[in-house]
Amino acid sequence: MKVKSVQLIRELAKQALTTGYLTIEAEEKLRILLRGKYEMEDFEAFIKLQQAAMLGLVRQESRELLPSSES
Repeated sequence: MKVKSVQLIRELAKQALTTGYLTIEAEEKLRILLRGKYEMEDFEAFIKLQQAAMLGLVRQESRELLPSSES
């Protein structure tokens, strides 16, 4: 998957924080972008996104597709 070089981690994080939802596509883009060089502002935005996901403020599409272990 190619990611536009102008697309920043902070933009993806902001979108997920605004909508309360992180798509599989955005998650994959984040993985790719985090492998390269990025600015401190991007890293801080990613940390905020991670914290929001842990608190349940942002849902992750990838987690919703996992089979439930509760029966």
